[in-house]
Amino acid sequence: MIINTGMRTDIPAFYSEWFMNRIREGYVLVRNPYRQDWITRYELDPEIVDCIAFCTKNPAPMLKHIDELKRFHQYWFVTITPYGNDVELNVPPKEQVMQDFITLSEDVGINCIGWRYDPIFIDSTYTLERHISDFETMCRTLSGYTEVCVISFIDLYEKVKRNFQHARTVTAQERIDIGKAFVEIGKSYGITIKACAEGNDLAPYGVDCNGCMTQETFEAAIGSSLDIPKKKSQRAECSCVLGTDIGAYDTCGHLCKYCYANYNRENVRRNIRQHDPKSPFLVGTLCEGEVIHKAELVSWINNQLSFF
Repeated sequence: MIINTGMRTDIPAFYSEWFMNRIREGYVLVRNPYRQDWITRYELDPEIVDCIAFCTKNPAPMLKHIDELKRFHQYWFVTITPYGNDVELNVPPKEQVMQDFITLSEDVGINCIGWRYDPIFIDSTYTLERHISDFETMCRTLSGYTEVCVISFIDLYEKVKRNFQHARTVTAQERIDIGKAFVEIGKSYGITIKACAEGNDLAPYGVDCNGCMTQETFEAAIGSSLDIPKKKSQRAECSCVLGTDIGAYDTCGHLCKYCYANYNRENVRRNIRQHDPKSPFLVGTLCEGEVIHKAELVSWINNQLSFF
């Protein structure tokens, strides 16, 4: 199985101590975000957890724990964009994040780390030309430390519209212009451009549209082939593997304006106040009468000879 830590919040950036406590105790309790009374216990055992997938904008708080985590296979996605604190309110400076990316890559290996440049939006500050220029600058710094950059364009969910009112949809021509430019720049630095849940529109220009967290991605990271159950095999939009997410919505302290995982800042502040690093839950505790359901977990590694 694959444990995902980053679809609902940024655990490395804000909850690294809690996460390491869960690793040491060997389990985590997760509330279903759509049915709060449904609680699942997941065992955090390297014998059954084939890979832990991290998604973060700030890996720095977790770097001191990397050696302790090495009994688990890992794959890291680190998001680095050109946006400043006008958009990504509490994300550290890009130069710092890129240096932490390099440190992480040297520690876990180039097959175990990818760069995300998303979501892409365009306005009077973050113009098409600026995206292309800043992307090349970042490629120059990160070249040799990752072979993959994943892009996607902003999705205007209702909560995004409310929190980021001046955002607009990126036009089809702008998407093509960015895709073509990024592919050419990526070639110069040994970085393949992948699109996340964007269909196949950019495939004719050299963008890999098969997905980012694919079976092949995880197999390369762990050095083994996987037999993934059909229901976990892919998302509707791409070939990404549906791992088990242990995060919670409305808990990410970055407070990025484009975020789809936070409803509003007050919810985030309330949940952060309820966070206890020693609790098996990311937020809150077990209430009287609540029942814990133990997940049936098995390794997906097929134990055949690997050629990775």
